[in-house]
Amino acid sequence: MKRTTRAVAVSAAAALLLSACGGGSNTTETPSSTGDTASAGDAAENTAEDSAAETDVEAAPADDAESTEAPVRDANAELVIWADNDRAEALKEFAKQFGDEYGITTQVQVSTDVRAQFSQAHTVGQGPDIIVGAHDWLGEFVQNGSVAPVPLADDVQAQFVPESIEATKFDGQIYGVPYATENLALMRNTDLAPNVPATMEELVAHGAELVEAGDADAPMGAPVGLVGDAYHAFPWLDAYGGGIFGQNADGGWDASKVIIDSPETIKGAEKMAWLAEEKALNVNMDGTAMAAMFAEGRLPYMITGPWSTTGAAEAGINYAISPIPEFQDGGKPLPFLGVQMFYVSSDAKNPAMAQEFVNQYVPSADLQMAMYENAGERAPALLEALEEVSAKDEDLAGFSEAGKGAPPMPNIPQMASVWQPLGQATADIIGGDDVESRLKDAQKEIVANIG
Repeated sequence: MKRTTRAVAVSAAAALLLSACGGGSNTTETPSSTGDTASAGDAAENTAEDSAAETDVEAAPADDAESTEAPVRDANAELVIWADNDRAEALKEFAKQFGDEYGITTQVQVSTDVRAQFSQAHTVGQGPDIIVGAHDWLGEFVQNGSVAPVPLADDVQAQFVPESIEATKFDGQIYGVPYATENLALMRNTDLAPNVPATMEELVAHGAELVEAGDADAPMGAPVGLVGDAYHAFPWLDAYGGGIFGQNADGGWDASKVIIDSPETIKGAEKMAWLAEEKALNVNMDGTAMAAMFAEGRLPYMITGPWSTTGAAEAGINYAISPIPEFQDGGKPLPFLGVQMFYVSSDAKNPAMAQEFVNQYVPSADLQMAMYENAGERAPALLEALEEVSAKDEDLAGFSEAGKGAPPMPNIPQMASVWQPLGQATADIIGGDDVESRLKDAQKEIVANIG
């Protein structure tokens, strides 16, 4: 349980608002609100100031802080890594160690938009050897031929959270090495809700009691808004085995198998409609309203991610993190798992050294701990590092527990066709539309978008 000192109300509420809406070094709007396939902590990770940092003897040229241009690779550098500002800072020490060990010149450069700048640089052969980014970029990169498979040994794979390894795969082939995960969980105000609810029904009943007593403004909060939020709605849709896509023979997502109108997804959406009837979900509550209400101590529970912990603490809220509760009939809401990973470019200047770095240095507790400490305090993907961090970070331990068994966010390009239509459909259902007919309409729209 997190215990904090009560802070000034106005500034604390503002901090939580920023955390929920994209403020801070490692937060952003969720994919459903951006319409992109980037993971929930991704966009702000790519808005750090643009500069280049040399990890060997010579300093790389620094770009203007306002520049959106891609870093310029030093022609003499034998291994170049692109990452956002926070991750680049954490990687300098390890890149230098690697260069010293293998007798090569290494360079870590800051990219303001790793995904876009890497894709552009790849087309002209001027990109880095390694990049750091979200796992759900993978389908696009494989489609464009810009990344190379990574031959990660079985014994090394076994050292990671299993779902994080699954997130690095496309058509059964591993294309990177994971270092961090993130997911949604239940955050509760422990002054209002001292006990972990055993079921969603228990949560809703207790929340309703608090509202009736005048101690809360809503039983529970989750971002919805008038256009919906498919990222935050997914746990309900997935609770009975439904979701968005079916899987292929390799266990990957199959865009030809859209399952949004399946009986399983419909059953989950019916639970979402029930939550709306109980006033636990509301189209008038978006991320901003939810954050303000929680900061004011007027919301006992909310569904959110690790980007909200700083704001809650600064608001002086005593809180705890736990898994999203199951329904009484066995439905188990599981959130998407987002994974951050290291990719190897398909046209790396020195592919052998690039593969050596991701295979030997990334699966180390030291590197994964450094990334945790310097890049947003996300759960390490390496089990050894995760165990070490969980022993001292109760928030992270709670989010990690909530993410057990969570499916990785689909990393296929067709996911871009899903966010907006599915988000709107969930908002309409929460607003009172018929569940089955609305999901069938969303299914048709998404299938048409995918083509």
